[in-house]
Amino acid sequence: MAVLKIERKVLEKNDEIADEIRKELKSRKTFTLNLVSSPGSGKTTLLEQTISRLKPTHSISVIEGDVQTDIDAQRIDKLGVPVSQIVTNGSCHLEADMVRDAFEQLRHVSSQFLFIENVGNLVCTADFDLGEDLKVAVLSVTEGEEKPLKYPAMFRVAGVLIITKTDLVPYLGVSLETFRKNALTINPDLVVFEVSSKTGEGVDAWVSWLKQQVR
Repeated sequence: MAVLKIERKVLEKNDEIADEIRKELKSRKTFTLNLVSSPGSGKTTLLEQTISRLKPTHSISVIEGDVQTDIDAQRIDKLGVPVSQIVTNGSCHLEADMVRDAFEQLRHVSSQFLFIENVGNLVCTADFDLGEDLKVAVLSVTEGEEKPLKYPAMFRVAGVLIITKTDLVPYLGVSLETFRKNALTINPDLVVFEVSSKTGEGVDAWVSWLKQQVR
């Protein structure tokens, strides 16, 4: 019982900080997305493709979360957008206080979009609000059609699902229709995109949707 009380207090404190972050970002007219997925889904590659298409017309900043190293942050930095790194040193998810501290490095930047790339994890990341406008679940076709059914909490709280690596479908014997069906069974309100960062297919549709959110 004490464990439950402690967990509740941790989440309550996290939510308080997340609300503070959200209010500030809204006052700055910054649309904030929390990208969540399993490790290896292609989040960073998708983010690179997204930034490349948005950058000519929109201002962007990024908070990168990782268990160790700043490899992904280095990749984003090469695109010429402001990026702040969070190294969790073993923690399997980002928390609102981490994002608040990372945002201090970006406070001088005025951005229309803030992308938070979370640690690769579909469990803990579902519970922690980071002050985002919406969670974007990234699911690669290599993970299996049943993934939304195995991790329903994440797909229930997400607003968008991006199915990645669709260029591999012919080699895997999987069905994009089944991926969508399983995800929409959990959350019928999901906005679903199917993309291949390798070929670029579907990325423009995703970016066009993003632009509509800040108009």
